[in-house]
Amino acid sequence: MTEKLLALNHLVKSFDGQRVLQDVDLDVLAGQIVGLIGPSGSGKSTVIKTALGMEVADGGTAKVLGATMPNRKLLGDIGYMAQNDALYEALTGQENLAFFGTMKGVSKAELGAEIAHVAKVVDLTVDLKRRVSGYSGGMKRRLSLAIALLGTPKLMILDEPTVGIDPALRRQIWAELGKLRDNGCGVLITTHVMDEAELVDEVALLLAGKIMAFGTPQALKTDYQVATIEDVFLKAEGVA
Repeated sequence: MTEKLLALNHLVKSFDGQRVLQDVDLDVLAGQIVGLIGPSGSGKSTVIKTALGMEVADGGTAKVLGATMPNRKLLGDIGYMAQNDALYEALTGQENLAFFGTMKGVSKAELGAEIAHVAKVVDLTVDLKRRVSGYSGGMKRRLSLAIALLGTPKLMILDEPTVGIDPALRRQIWAELGKLRDNGCGVLITTHVMDEAELVDEVALLLAGKIMAFGTPQALKTDYQVATIEDVFLKAEGVA
Protein backbone atom coordinates (compact mmCIF):
# COMPACT_ATOMS: atom_id res chain seq x y z
CA MET A 1 0.00 0.00 0.00
CA THR A 2 1.32 3.46 -0.95
CA GLU A 3 2.41 5.54 2.04
CA LYS A 4 0.23 8.47 3.11
CA LEU A 5 2.55 11.43 3.56
CA LEU A 6 -0.23 13.89 4.39
CA ALA A 7 -3.54 12.80 5.89
CA LEU A 8 -6.26 15.32 6.75
CA ASN A 9 -9.44 13.90 8.26
CA HIS A 10 -12.59 15.90 9.00
CA LEU A 11 -10.50 19.04 9.46
CA VAL A 12 -12.38 22.04 10.86
CA LYS A 13 -11.04 25.55 11.47
CA SER A 14 -12.72 28.85 12.38
CA PHE A 15 -11.47 32.39 12.83
CA ASP A 16 -13.45 34.85 14.95
CA GLY A 17 -16.48 32.60 14.81
CA GLN A 18 -16.38 32.23 11.02
CA ARG A 19 -15.92 28.67 9.72
CA VAL A 20 -13.05 28.65 7.22
CA LEU A 21 -12.55 24.88 6.83
CA GLN A 22 -15.52 22.55 6.95
CA ASP A 23 -14.89 18.81 7.31
CA VAL A 24 -11.89 18.71 4.96
CA ASP A 25 -10.53 15.27 3.99
CA LEU A 26 -7.39 15.21 1.87
CA ASP A 27 -4.53 12.75 1.40
CA VAL A 28 -1.22 13.09 -0.42
CA LEU A 29 0.53 9.82 -1.22
CA ALA A 30 4.18 9.09 -1.90
CA GLY A 31 4.90 9.53 -5.61
CA GLN A 32 1.92 11.81 -6.19
CA ILE A 33 1.35 15.47 -7.01
CA VAL A 34 -1.94 16.86 -5.67
CA GLY A 35 -3.13 20.28 -6.80
CA LEU A 36 -5.30 22.27 -4.39
CA ILE A 37 -7.25 24.89 -6.31
CA GLY A 38 -9.88 27.37 -5.32
CA PRO A 39 -10.65 31.11 -5.35
CA SER A 40 -8.97 33.57 -3.00
CA GLY A 41 -10.44 33.18 0.47
CA SER A 42 -11.52 29.58 -0.07
CA GLY A 43 -9.15 28.32 2.65
CA LYS A 44 -6.19 26.90 0.69
CA SER A 45 -3.51 28.52 2.83
CA THR A 46 -5.44 27.62 5.98
CA VAL A 47 -5.41 23.96 4.94
CA ILE A 48 -1.61 24.13 4.66
CA LYS A 49 -1.03 26.09 7.87
CA THR A 50 -3.30 23.79 9.86
CA ALA A 51 -1.63 20.69 8.43
CA LEU A 52 1.80 22.03 9.42
CA GLY A 53 0.72 23.01 12.92
CA MET A 54 1.00 26.74 12.27
CA GLU A 55 -2.71 26.96 13.10
CA VAL A 56 -4.52 24.76 15.59
CA ALA A 57 -7.50 22.85 14.18
CA ASP A 58 -10.86 23.17 15.92
CA GLY A 59 -11.75 19.62 14.92
CA GLY A 60 -10.47 16.63 13.01
CA THR A 61 -6.90 15.45 12.62
CA ALA A 62 -3.88 16.39 10.51
CA LYS A 63 -0.92 14.05 10.15
CA VAL A 64 2.28 14.81 8.25
CA LEU A 65 4.59 11.82 7.72
CA GLY A 66 2.52 10.05 10.36
CA ALA A 67 3.03 12.73 13.02
CA THR A 68 1.13 15.72 14.34
CA MET A 69 2.89 18.98 13.49
CA PRO A 70 4.83 21.01 14.43
CA ASN A 71 7.64 18.51 14.83
CA ARG A 72 11.23 19.73 14.43
CA LYS A 73 12.46 16.19 13.81
CA LEU A 74 10.61 16.20 10.49
CA LEU A 75 12.00 19.54 9.31
CA GLY A 76 14.51 17.94 6.97
CA ASP A 77 11.86 15.70 5.41
CA ILE A 78 9.50 18.52 4.41
CA GLY A 79 9.98 21.17 1.73
CA TYR A 80 7.65 24.05 2.56
CA MET A 81 7.14 27.25 0.59
CA ALA A 82 4.71 29.81 1.99
CA GLN A 83 2.81 32.48 0.06
CA ASN A 84 4.89 35.15 1.79
CA ASP A 85 8.66 34.92 1.49
CA ALA A 86 10.51 34.46 4.80
CA LEU A 87 14.06 35.33 3.83
CA TYR A 88 17.03 37.07 5.44
CA GLU A 89 17.29 40.15 3.24
CA ALA A 90 20.64 41.29 4.67
CA LEU A 91 22.20 38.00 3.52
CA THR A 92 23.00 36.87 0.00
CA GLY A 93 21.01 34.22 -1.78
CA GLN A 94 23.90 31.80 -1.22
CA GLU A 95 23.95 32.55 2.51
CA ASN A 96 20.19 32.05 2.79
CA LEU A 97 20.43 28.70 1.08
CA ALA A 98 23.37 27.65 3.26
CA PHE A 99 21.53 28.64 6.45
CA PHE A 100 18.28 26.90 5.59
CA GLY A 101 20.10 23.88 4.19
CA THR A 102 21.94 23.47 7.47
CA MET A 103 18.67 23.87 9.38
CA LYS A 104 17.19 21.08 7.26
CA GLY A 105 20.07 18.78 8.06
CA VAL A 106 21.93 18.84 4.74
CA SER A 107 25.52 17.77 5.46
CA LYS A 108 28.43 20.14 4.85
CA ALA A 109 29.81 17.68 2.32
CA GLU A 110 26.60 17.82 0.26
CA LEU A 111 25.54 21.43 0.85
CA GLY A 112 27.53 23.01 -1.97
CA ALA A 113 26.20 20.61 -4.60
CA GLU A 114 22.66 20.95 -3.25
CA ILE A 115 22.81 24.74 -3.46
CA ALA A 116 24.20 24.63 -7.00
CA HIS A 117 21.43 22.25 -8.10
CA VAL A 118 18.46 24.13 -6.66
CA ALA A 119 19.85 27.49 -7.82
CA LYS A 120 20.01 26.11 -11.36
CA VAL A 121 16.44 24.80 -11.18
CA VAL A 122 15.11 28.28 -10.30
CA ASP A 123 17.60 30.17 -12.51
CA LEU A 124 19.35 32.05 -9.71
CA THR A 125 22.93 30.83 -10.17
CA VAL A 126 24.35 34.17 -11.33
CA ASP A 127 22.55 36.05 -8.54
CA LEU A 128 23.62 33.94 -5.55
CA LYS A 129 26.25 36.44 -4.39
CA ARG A 130 23.78 39.35 -4.34
CA ARG A 131 22.02 40.43 -1.17
CA VAL A 132 18.39 39.42 -1.12
CA SER A 133 17.40 43.01 -0.34
CA GLY A 134 18.30 43.76 -3.97
CA TYR A 135 16.20 40.92 -5.40
CA SER A 136 12.95 41.55 -7.26
CA GLY A 137 9.74 40.00 -5.98
CA GLY A 138 9.99 37.22 -8.54
CA MET A 139 13.57 36.45 -7.57
CA LYS A 140 12.57 36.18 -3.91
CA ARG A 141 9.85 33.69 -4.88
CA ARG A 142 12.42 31.66 -6.77
CA LEU A 143 14.79 31.70 -3.80
CA SER A 144 12.00 30.56 -1.49
CA LEU A 145 11.29 27.67 -3.84
CA ALA A 146 14.99 26.78 -3.99
CA ILE A 147 15.06 26.60 -0.20
CA ALA A 148 12.03 24.28 -0.22
CA LEU A 149 13.80 22.01 -2.72
CA LEU A 150 16.95 21.61 -0.60
CA GLY A 151 17.73 18.15 0.71
CA THR A 152 15.68 15.14 -0.23
CA PRO A 153 12.23 16.03 1.09
CA LYS A 154 9.70 13.23 1.37
CA LEU A 155 6.89 15.78 1.15
CA MET A 156 6.73 19.14 -0.64
CA ILE A 157 4.06 21.65 0.37
CA LEU A 158 4.07 24.63 -1.97
CA ASP A 159 1.68 27.58 -1.63
CA GLU A 160 1.42 29.44 -4.96
CA PRO A 161 5.07 28.72 -5.87
CA THR A 162 4.99 30.01 -9.46
CA VAL A 163 3.41 33.44 -8.88
CA GLY A 164 5.50 36.03 -10.72
CA ILE A 165 7.57 33.41 -12.56
CA ASP A 166 7.78 33.43 -16.35
CA PRO A 167 6.31 30.53 -18.39
CA ALA A 168 9.67 29.05 -19.45
CA LEU A 169 10.90 28.84 -15.87
CA ARG A 170 7.54 27.47 -14.70
CA ARG A 171 8.01 24.61 -17.14
CA GLN A 172 11.49 23.94 -15.73
CA ILE A 173 10.14 23.96 -12.17
CA TRP A 174 7.36 21.54 -13.05
CA ALA A 175 9.91 19.23 -14.66
CA GLU A 176 11.80 19.20 -11.34
CA LEU A 177 8.58 18.48 -9.42
CA GLY A 178 7.94 15.60 -11.79
CA LYS A 179 11.39 14.15 -11.04
CA LEU A 180 10.74 14.43 -7.31
CA ARG A 181 7.39 12.68 -7.73
CA ASP A 182 8.98 9.91 -9.77
CA ASN A 183 11.50 9.40 -6.95
CA GLY A 184 8.69 8.87 -4.43
CA CYS A 185 8.22 12.39 -3.08
CA GLY A 186 4.68 13.57 -2.45
CA VAL A 187 3.75 17.13 -3.50
CA LEU A 188 0.84 19.32 -2.44
CA ILE A 189 0.69 22.50 -4.48
CA THR A 190 -1.79 25.37 -4.51
CA THR A 191 -2.11 27.40 -7.68
CA HIS A 192 -4.24 30.00 -9.42
CA VAL A 193 -2.73 29.01 -12.78
CA MET A 194 -5.31 26.65 -14.19
CA ASP A 195 -3.09 25.12 -16.85
CA GLU A 196 -0.80 23.99 -14.02
CA ALA A 197 -3.73 22.10 -12.52
CA GLU A 198 -3.70 19.97 -15.68
CA LEU A 199 -0.20 18.75 -14.75
CA VAL A 200 -1.01 17.17 -11.38
CA ASP A 201 -2.04 13.59 -10.63
CA GLU A 202 -5.08 14.56 -8.55
CA VAL A 203 -6.98 17.84 -8.21
CA ALA A 204 -8.80 18.94 -5.05
CA LEU A 205 -11.29 21.76 -5.63
CA LEU A 206 -11.80 23.82 -2.46
CA LEU A 207 -14.83 26.09 -2.30
CA ALA A 208 -16.13 27.82 0.84
CA GLY A 209 -13.92 25.65 3.02
CA LYS A 210 -15.11 22.34 1.54
CA ILE A 211 -13.52 19.91 -0.91
CA MET A 212 -16.18 20.01 -3.60
CA ALA A 213 -14.41 17.65 -6.01
CA PHE A 214 -11.36 15.39 -5.99
CA GLY A 215 -9.94 13.23 -8.74
CA THR A 216 -7.62 13.12 -11.71
CA PRO A 217 -7.84 16.11 -14.06
CA GLN A 218 -9.37 13.90 -16.74
CA ALA A 219 -11.94 12.38 -14.36
CA LEU A 220 -13.07 15.81 -13.17
CA LYS A 221 -13.38 17.08 -16.74
CA THR A 222 -15.46 14.02 -17.58
CA ASP A 223 -17.65 14.38 -14.47
CA TYR A 224 -18.34 18.05 -15.16
CA GLN A 225 -18.57 17.50 -18.93
CA VAL A 226 -16.09 20.26 -19.73
CA ALA A 227 -12.80 20.52 -21.64
CA THR A 228 -10.47 22.10 -19.06
CA ILE A 229 -9.86 22.26 -15.31
CA GLU A 230 -10.59 25.98 -15.51
CA ASP A 231 -14.06 25.08 -16.80
CA VAL A 232 -14.46 22.59 -13.93
CA PHE A 233 -13.56 25.39 -11.53
CA LEU A 234 -16.07 27.81 -13.10
CA LYS A 235 -18.85 25.24 -13.30
CA ALA A 236 -18.37 24.22 -9.65
CA GLU A 237 -18.59 27.89 -8.67
CA GLY A 238 -21.79 28.21 -10.64
CA VAL A 239 -20.27 30.73 -13.06
CA ALA A 240 -20.56 28.51 -16.13
